This record gives sequence, structure tokens and C-alpha cells, in this order.
Amino acid sequence: MKKTLLSWLLMGGMGLSGAAFAQSDYATLSQLNQRLQRVASNSTATLTSLTKTAGGKDIWVLKVGTGQLDQKPAIAVVGGVEGYEVLSVELAVQFAEKLVTDNASALEATTFYIFPNMSPDAYEQYHASLKYERRGNALSVDHDRDGTPGGSGYADLNGDGVITMMRVEDPMGEYMLSKEDDRVLVKADKSKGESGNYSLYKESKDDDKDGEFAEDLKEGIAFNKSLTYKFPVFEPLAGDMPVQTAEARAMLDYLFEQWNIFAFVTFSPANNLSSPLKYNAGNAKKRVVTSILEGDLAINSLLSDKYKEIVKQKAFQQDNQGTDGDFFQWAYFHFGRLSFGTPGYWTPEYKDSTGKGKSNAEANYLAWADSLGMNDVFVPWTAIEHPDFPGKKVEVGGIKPFVMTTPSFDKVGEIADQHTDFILKLAEMQPKLEIHNVKTESLGNGLTRVTLDLFNNSPLPTHSEMGENSRWLRKIRIDMDASADKIVAGNKIELMDSLGAYEKASFSWIIRGTGNVTVKAGASHAGFTTSTVKL
Repeated sequence: MKKTLLSWLLMGGMGLSGAAFAQSDYATLSQLNQRLQRVASNSTATLTSLTKTAGGKDIWVLKVGTGQLDQKPAIAVVGGVEGYEVLSVELAVQFAEKLVTDNASALEATTFYIFPNMSPDAYEQYHASLKYERRGNALSVDHDRDGTPGGSGYADLNGDGVITMMRVEDPMGEYMLSKEDDRVLVKADKSKGESGNYSLYKESKDDDKDGEFAEDLKEGIAFNKSLTYKFPVFEPLAGDMPVQTAEARAMLDYLFEQWNIFAFVTFSPANNLSSPLKYNAGNAKKRVVTSILEGDLAINSLLSDKYKEIVKQKAFQQDNQGTDGDFFQWAYFHFGRLSFGTPGYWTPEYKDSTGKGKSNAEANYLAWADSLGMNDVFVPWTAIEHPDFPGKKVEVGGIKPFVMTTPSFDKVGEIADQHTDFILKLAEMQPKLEIHNVKTESLGNGLTRVTLDLFNNSPLPTHSEMGENSRWLRKIRIDMDASADKIVAGNKIELMDSLGAYEKASFSWIIRGTGNVTVKAGASHAGFTTSTVKL
């Protein structure tokens, strides 16, 4: 039975000791780089550094495939769009490893572009001495625009090496203890007569004395908040303009040259695989479209069903349709490709002995963790002396960073297997152009009528509706290689906007002369097909 490249590395492949690669936790950047180099040692894979971040980290892309890589449909797989989602990076890297070792047959029909980690500066925080869920890169940015970059970041007030929350007793506060779990704070619902008695902040101090906390973080721009679709102007972590960072520019420049990509799978908080995006007819008809188009919703629903067949875990309260400036929405609304997003993992839904669950995600997580005896996921609320709240009771505590979005590493292999299977299923469903029913009819006087059907043998159309409407995706081109003076009727070059799922289109020419002619049809993102006809 075949072993994945990861297993091979763990056992000490290429003469390296197993200890050099043994992992019981998520890989460091150095370990990831070594694994990517191993993937690139396979003849089907090419590893390229697109640029370096402000922190000096490589932005890698793996191009994997065989034959004419740019002349067949491609899928782009993207990890690390959010720096704190370390699982997303592991899923992208393991997909690459499994692809080159166990799934060579998939490379015959499909090219894969794998961007394993778009936020390496932020990813590094997972392995730092001070752990917190970082989003921004290493640029120096003045988020609160007070003239001092990074003037008010996080502070480890209780010295435990992790950044959690701090709650301040405040009769005018917006927060109250959750009725489901008093370790959790929720916003008071005034419509139900509830009143808050706490203010809630990230663990920090008001270093710049402006009355705000952790509003000017000592980190730069977040990749997943800096793209062009609904760019969040003047918001922290977004930057001064879209695509401002070297990593965002380099990735998009690269993508704009890859005409063969028909779909993206992004491991990110945005999720249209557990449930499809919501369609809004009014928003779909606006000049600036802000709803998935109706034709694309049908595709989204189809792929969502496939995803739920393959990925066994059910999502708990996952209804993230995307956030302003994110990559998942850019790939669809501004790049015109099919775009699928999933975090890859959710805290399982917990139900007590009576079958009752929790409505709050944090309460659900803590109940689930308690049921498994996981005692190291929560920092008990502990009173501290805080210089910015003299005379007030301030406590530090809460759920530790990373634990809600990051499963224990021993679970990752199964998660990666299932998501690899889903991506390969998507590849199987890619547009597939075929020429059928080729006929010739002699008309006398050296003339021959040639007819044929161009058929899309796929449950997916050749173009997303968004791609067709934006005119960004290239049209299907049908070329008759006879010289123009021999074509009596019909066009030497035909262009089609799209072919739907299992849809055909018929073409006819009248050709003067004898010998053979060849018809070639396709587009790089839908593949090409040819047929040679004897006159």
C-alpha cells in the first residue's frame, strides 16, 4: 500500500533521520519549507517563491501537473489566508504531499496551483514565546492613525505566555455572564431587558493613553482583509489601499497569468461548502454585484452536497459568507472563478445527557472540552491590578488562543485525507469538452459539408456565470484549420460564451478541396479537444 510523502518523511526518507521530521504539533516555517522542497523533488512539481514578506518569509507556490500544464483546467488551493489558522496551512501542504505520491492519475487531466501559506509572518506567532491569534504581517503600520505605528498592542498582564481577554466590572458595560456558562461573556440583549455589567477587551494596556485598548497592534496588514472586493477602507489591518503588500501583489500578478484556473479551494473562515452562499436577487442585479449569481448558486449547492458526503464532520454554527476584503470573495466576484471556502474543522456540537446543546460557540466549545477532560484550554478568570482601571475589578482569563480553530495534530491526517478527496472530486467534475457526431457530406463540385457537436461532458458549466458576465474568463474558441479561401461557409474561428453542464453546440462548415482538416475547440480553463476530419 502506498504511503504519503509525509509518512515517508516521518520515517526518515532520503536518508534523513525520522527525528528530523517527526511532528507531534503543527510545523514551524522551517519544517514547512523542508516539506515543500521534498514535494518539489517530484518531477511533477515546481516550487517557486513569488516574493518575500516584510518579515523576510517566502511566499511559495507549487505548480503540479504533467504534460501541457497551461492548456488544461486547473484548481488553485490556498492556505494561510488568515495567519492564526495554522490548520489551513497543514491542509494545503498535506494535499500537495498526497497529490504527488498517491494521486498521479489526477495530474493527467488537471493542473494544481498550491499556495500553502499566504501569511507566514503571522503564522509564526503560533510557535512564538507569546501566543496570540495574529493576522497581520511584519509591516510597521499606524492602525489608529495617531502618528505612532504599533502604539497600543497586546500585553501579557498575567505572565502566562498567552493573550486572552480581560473583563472589567462596569455598570455601563455591554457584556454579561452567559447563562449557559459563567466562564463566558455575551452581549446583553436590551430587547429582553438584560443589562450588562462588564466591559470586555483583549488583554492589553492603553499604552498611548487614548482611551482605547489593542487598537494599534504591533503587526501590519492582514492578507485576508486587504483585497479589492469590498475593501474595508480605514479599518485596522486592512492597509491604506487594496493589495498594498508584496505578498498580495505577487500572488495576484501570478494568478492573472494563469488563464486555466477554473476553481479555487481556500482554507479560510469563509465557508460556502457546509452550506451554500445566500442568493439575493436585488444585490445580484446591482452595478456592483454583492450576491452570488443564481446560476452559480446551483453549482455551489451541488458542490456543497459533495463536500458533506466526503467530509464527515458537521459544521457547528458556521454561516460565514465572507468578510470585507477577503480572498475567498475576491476569487469569485473580482476574478470570476468558482470559489469554495472552508475552515476544514469545527468544534463538534456538544449535547448533554438530555440532548440539549448550547447556542453560544464558546459555551459549546467549553462543554465539549470538559466532556473530554481537556483542562488546558481555558485560563481561569484571575484578578489583576491594571494601571488604566484604578479602583476597578479587572480580571484576565478566557479561552486560550488557537484552541477553537485548531484540532490536536493527531486528528489532522484524517481531516487532510477527506479534504484531499473533495478536491480530487472537484477535479473529476471539471469542464470536459469533447467532439462528437462528426459527419461529412459530399455536395459535389469538390465541396464537403462538415458538421459536429461540441459537448461539455461535465456536471459543471465551462464558465461561472460571474466569469461569463465579467468577460474575464476567455471564451470557448473553435478553430477550423482549413485556409480561409477553402472555407465556403462557416467561420474559420468561432467564439462561444459558454457551454452549460452536459450541454452541446452544433457547428457546420462547407469546405472546398480534399485531404484532412482539423477542428480544435476549447479554452485553457475548460481544456481543449481536437478532431481530424477526412474530406
